Amino acid sequence: MKKLLVIEDDEALRGLYGEYLRAGGYTVVEASDAPVALQKALTEEWDAMLLDIDLPGGDGIEVLKMIKANERLRDKPIVTYADVDSELAINDIYEQGADGFLIKSEITADKLINEIETVLQKYS
Repeated sequence: MKKLLVIEDDEALRGLYGEYLRAGGYTVVEASDAPVALQKALTEEWDAMLLDIDLPGGDGIEVLKMIKANERLRDKPIVTYADVDSELAINDIYEQGADGFLIKSEITADKLINEIETVLQKYS
């Protein structure tokens, strides 16, 4: 069973995304802010990450950069999401190393599972 690290500061959304992913057959580890996300990324075993770009205690882009700069973690897939639909902003997120991107207000169980499965297939 694949293990996903879900980084979301909103407790209700974190629970909802976790519920979607568990129903899709994944094990889920959660973090609520950038420092906890980095700590768990470094100490837990995980197969992919779902990362909110808008985090308290540090920007999700910084988390993305730090993980992609880490030799041991750089090849792990990361799906990001945010409340942006600006092509320029989304391109910047991909340039920083994201493997997938979802618009937060449009996330459904199906879209989330499909995006996670797509990025996991790229790395298998």
